[in-house]
Amino acid sequence: MSMETLLNMNILTTLLVAFIALVMFTLLLIRNRALRTKLRQVQEEAERKVAEAQNQLDTERRAAQVAAKEQILEARQKIERELEAQHNELEKSKRRLEQREDIIDKRQAELEQLSKEIATRQAKISQQEAAVEAMITKQTEQLERISGLSRAEARDQLLQRLQEELRQERLQFIQHSQQQAEEQAERIAQNIITQAIQRCALPNDDMKGRIIGREGRNIRTFEQLTGVDLIVDDTPEAVVLSSFDPVRREVARIALENLIQDGRIHPGRVEEMVDKARQTVNERIREAGQNAILETGVTSPHPEIIRLLGKLQFRTSFGQNVLQHSIEVSHLAGAMASEIGARVAIARRAGLLHDIGKAVDFEREGTHAQISMEIARTHGEREEVLNPIGAHHGEIEPQSIEAVLVQAADAISAARPGARRETLESYIKRLESLESLAMDFPGVEKVYAIHAGREIRVLVKPNEIDDASSQELARDVARQIKQNMDYPGQIRVTVIRETRAVEYAT
Repeated sequence: MSMETLLNMNILTTLLVAFIALVMFTLLLIRNRALRTKLRQVQEEAERKVAEAQNQLDTERRAAQVAAKEQILEARQKIERELEAQHNELEKSKRRLEQREDIIDKRQAELEQLSKEIATRQAKISQQEAAVEAMITKQTEQLERISGLSRAEARDQLLQRLQEELRQERLQFIQHSQQQAEEQAERIAQNIITQAIQRCALPNDDMKGRIIGREGRNIRTFEQLTGVDLIVDDTPEAVVLSSFDPVRREVARIALENLIQDGRIHPGRVEEMVDKARQTVNERIREAGQNAILETGVTSPHPEIIRLLGKLQFRTSFGQNVLQHSIEVSHLAGAMASEIGARVAIARRAGLLHDIGKAVDFEREGTHAQISMEIARTHGEREEVLNPIGAHHGEIEPQSIEAVLVQAADAISAARPGARRETLESYIKRLESLESLAMDFPGVEKVYAIHAGREIRVLVKPNEIDDASSQELARDVARQIKQNMDYPGQIRVTVIRETRAVEYAT
């Protein structure tokens, strides 16, 4: 091979190597450029994602700030509402305290006036007692001289005669009491059934179907929650609530009226309304009990006794509200105790608590007097209070003057005109029976029943009945009324004998 050929081959080889190196350098440049482009894209994508993340973070931060502001605002509004409710409650409490202070001031003034009257009466009574004692001594001496009997002999004869008369009257009283108890049992049974039923008015008869609910689910829920029977009958636009528990019946009445007014009746709404009604009734019970002890001045009773007193506002006896009756008995017993020098605080306390058993007598066995005494004993009342409570209907023997005063106050409160309802028909029959009974006696001309049957006035013929016979006739009429009539309290018999002399001057 010649030198020229070798030289040419070297040149070609050199050119080829240079070309390959150029190509590789070009490829490296292209790859480097692609890598830089890709790196730039990656950086741009990373920056874009960082920007998006930053934007999202700012958005979430702003949303969180808005939510926090809303929560703060809601919490502030809630606190303001609670503060307003507390302020309203404080205002109510303030008004109640002001009313109680007014009542206390009024009672204080009455007590001061009553103390002055008592002092005046005691002075008069002392003077009268001295005069009566002197008169009795003088009359006793005169009677001993006239009768020829010593004082001891006359007393023995008088006591023997009085014992015989008392024995007869006691037998008559026992017989009359048995008859009265049988008749009263029937009236009480009718009254209990009447009290156990209450009607609730409806806007229309379509509401009955909504109260019952699909397949009766509403009415079942209502009866289960309240413990009261809800009777839906054919009575137009009315349903009947039946229960012997007056508090349950009141809760059911309020809940049903609220449901009817709201219009949305379903089991969940029934439960909500029953809870609200129960809270309302419990609050009314608490306030009524506290007002009762404040009005009567009874101090530091057990909280359960206060609650039972409040429940009595929903209980009636022959139409008379039992709580108002208890307050009235407390005032009457306290006033009488003050007049005769007995223990006023004991009489007031026993008078207020004497009927608390009526709040639960449908749940326990026994008379309401026995239940009242047992409740008072359970909650720490003293024996001097327990005996007047248990003896106010004569079921146990009174052991103190306060027990007798509570008996008398209970009878006065129950028997006063207007305290208890009486049908017009029975009222008229009672007056007619009174007048007819007195007219059967000989010598009676006319009879008038007045003061709602608490008194009868008997006009007699003066030529047939003299003055001495008038007193005997009054006694006979009173005895006949005791034997043949049933009446609360007492009936006064007044016999009037009138003689008129008429002349004419011509």
